[in-house]
Amino acid sequence: MKTFRFLLPAIFAMAISVQNGLGEDWPQWRGPNRDGILHGFSPPEVWPDTLIRKWQISVGGGYSSPIVVNGKAFVHSRKDNQEVISCIDLKNGKLIWSKTNPAPFTINQYAVNQGEGPFSTPTFHNGRLYTLGVNGLLSCFEAGTGKLLWRKEFTRQVNTSKLFCGTAMAPLIENGLCIVHVGDDFKGALMAYDAETGETKWSWKDHGPGYASPIVVEIDGVRQLVTLTDKACIGVSPATGELLWEVEFLDEWNENIVTPVFYNEMIILSGVRKGTFAIKTTKKNGSWATDKIWHNKNLPMYMSVPVVNNNLLVGFSNKRKGHFFTLDANTGKTLWQSEGRQGRTAALISAGEILLSLTSDGILMIFRKTGNEFIPLKRYTVADSPTWSQPVIFGNNVLIKDAETLALWSFKPEEFH
Repeated sequence: MKTFRFLLPAIFAMAISVQNGLGEDWPQWRGPNRDGILHGFSPPEVWPDTLIRKWQISVGGGYSSPIVVNGKAFVHSRKDNQEVISCIDLKNGKLIWSKTNPAPFTINQYAVNQGEGPFSTPTFHNGRLYTLGVNGLLSCFEAGTGKLLWRKEFTRQVNTSKLFCGTAMAPLIENGLCIVHVGDDFKGALMAYDAETGETKWSWKDHGPGYASPIVVEIDGVRQLVTLTDKACIGVSPATGELLWEVEFLDEWNENIVTPVFYNEMIILSGVRKGTFAIKTTKKNGSWATDKIWHNKNLPMYMSVPVVNNNLLVGFSNKRKGHFFTLDANTGKTLWQSEGRQGRTAALISAGEILLSLTSDGILMIFRKTGNEFIPLKRYTVADSPTWSQPVIFGNNVLIKDAETLALWSFKPEEFH
């Protein structure tokens, strides 16, 4: 029995590589590469008039997005004063395991409408699940059983009343390290731990965190973590924590929310009061230099992260009560804009020639990706309450987290029969 218990995590980890016909795993914030791009999606020949809801269960509140691995969904949510980590069977919506921990939260007086979190999406890697609570509680679970393997607590260092939305970045796993950014508007630290043991490997203590999640890119042959802090966009060595470069990115409310996007050697950034722009970093004479490549002041983004491929950047601006737009990703030139009043925010997924968008009012919109015009194909109502989380598309199914529930919808009625 003891041997089986030790083997279980390895069995679970190996299982994720087995193709089960359900489509691509979505193991972390914005997918396998943190870019919002879904590979291998086969859209229906004819989009149905309505979607089929297979099941719906109560999971609790929060903005954290679900993730999907090997036919299971993992959800980080809140019920009363506790945060809940749940593992759910996608075939029937049945709970496999759940874990809870106390998570008292003092809301900033200016953010009472934003809820009590959690705001950070879990990360799955090598049979383990990593979560970051609204108060800065970092936990590593055995994904197959829910067993807690190690934990780091920052609740005493994080004053949530000074933060607009509490801790809101998704843990990043890079080369055997689990990297998180914790703190508040006064101080903070980018921390790296051994992903297996929780042993501290390095820390960079300078800026407090923003609300964006980091990405890892390679520039001039150098691997680097790129993220928004409370005052800048930075590039850091994920192996050592060394600061490589820094670009000032100040906001009067410290609302640095939009995850950076990397495209064609450029880092694309956006802020609610800054517009959208691209920078390029290069190594010159042994040190890093940054240059602004383009700046579109007219199309800022607030909480929505854009998707970029085939030279097209598709985003959702907070202007005009929310509208979609497309830019030329190489120049920043506006190619088209939709009508306004599309919602407060939208979560975007790029799937070949199709783009899927879940707006905050529970509308899943399908539209054709083009540089010429806005071409909506279908609109589906998938929730009766606000939808702040990213949807997950796998096979012909879409997983939707609303204010209190998790629901599985299908584009094809025969799915999971």
